[in-house]
Amino acid sequence: MKFWPLLLLLPVALHAQDDMWDDDAWDDDDQKTVWSGYLEAALGTRFDHDPLIDERNTLEDLRWRVESEWQRGRARIGFKADAGYDGIEDDWDADIRDLTVAMSFGDNVDIKLGRQVQTWGTGDLVFLNDLFPKDFVSFFAGRHDEYLKAPGNAIRVTRFSPSVNVDFVWTPVFEPDVYLTGERFSFFSPLAGTNVAPEPPLAADDPDRSFANGEFALRLFRTIAGREYALYAYHGFFKQPTALTPSLQATFAPMTSLGASLRRPVGPGVFNAELSYYLSRDDRSGNDPLLPNGQLRFLAGYEWEAKPNFAVAFQYYLESTLDHDELIDNSPNPQFEPDEHRHLLTNRLTYRAGRDKHTWSLFTFYSPSDSDFYLRPVYSYRHSDQWSVTAGANLFGGDNDHTFFKQLADASNAYLRIRYQY
Repeated sequence: MKFWPLLLLLPVALHAQDDMWDDDAWDDDDQKTVWSGYLEAALGTRFDHDPLIDERNTLEDLRWRVESEWQRGRARIGFKADAGYDGIEDDWDADIRDLTVAMSFGDNVDIKLGRQVQTWGTGDLVFLNDLFPKDFVSFFAGRHDEYLKAPGNAIRVTRFSPSVNVDFVWTPVFEPDVYLTGERFSFFSPLAGTNVAPEPPLAADDPDRSFANGEFALRLFRTIAGREYALYAYHGFFKQPTALTPSLQATFAPMTSLGASLRRPVGPGVFNAELSYYLSRDDRSGNDPLLPNGQLRFLAGYEWEAKPNFAVAFQYYLESTLDHDELIDNSPNPQFEPDEHRHLLTNRLTYRAGRDKHTWSLFTFYSPSDSDFYLRPVYSYRHSDQWSVTAGANLFGGDNDHTFFKQLADASNAYLRIRYQY
């Protein structure tokens, strides 16, 4: 395999980086730029062969992260980028995850513009009002959880006030999720009635790259007596290509959402609840089989420290498809349509030992309505402030091939990551 010779270069790179940043670049008066990052080698492989995918491995990465920050007065420039080799795609690549200019105007207005990772909402690996792009391919392959949140080009304005704080994010050009294309994982196609891995890989028809098709996200939030309240609004598109054009090409349907959330202490832990209404703007009656129906989504969760160094968290998630009868009546494949009410239960267990050198965690997804599951056991060992090792698995299964987690059963994998932080 072409990936393994690159691992031999890792010790050389680690030695070379010690002298790389000796010069005081970008010094300005008392401001000194500090460079940091990591070098990481990662390998992931399937437990079983996927007959639609030639490659047995899911992850073959040699990754170099570089990040820094420069600040003077009220202005700050942030930079975070990855470069490396992806053995699955057999190619060198680079990705800028953060290149932003942030400025403060007065004491209560902050503006941040450029390429950045956005996040809000209360869910743990379950997203309702967080409609910023996600990278599910990296997540399922075994990369660090950080890579689930994909970067996008946006302008964010935050205003703080005693009455209510306001977050506004404008993404001028629509940024979809990184979705399953058949290149690394096969996926279920309702049109084919089975899993597919198209060649060339699936490429959805994106909305026209115009300001009119940009995304607008708004959050109003405030903390009162330890309770965190928030209201949300979004205007853009469904983040996954769940619609079809008249020629049956995958595309993104227009969508507007409204939502709210609450987080507050309850007993020994923290309770959170979140609600979101998704309006499918081009299918308000739910009878167009080429477009996704609107949905109502609800989440409730609770987390607490059950014992010293042992944290427990549970979530219940409900996804209700609106106008479900119309969906079934007009669908050419009603047997593959989602249930009117999809239920999902999640559980996170985390145990730390040896002064946090050892961390065991297990995150489980189980849908009683879909009869499918997704398990994420992870063990991390921190040898020092520089060296760490992480081993884990992504385990998928279920009863029906068309459900979200069961379609990935042949993608179940184990992975190992070795990281040097500098």
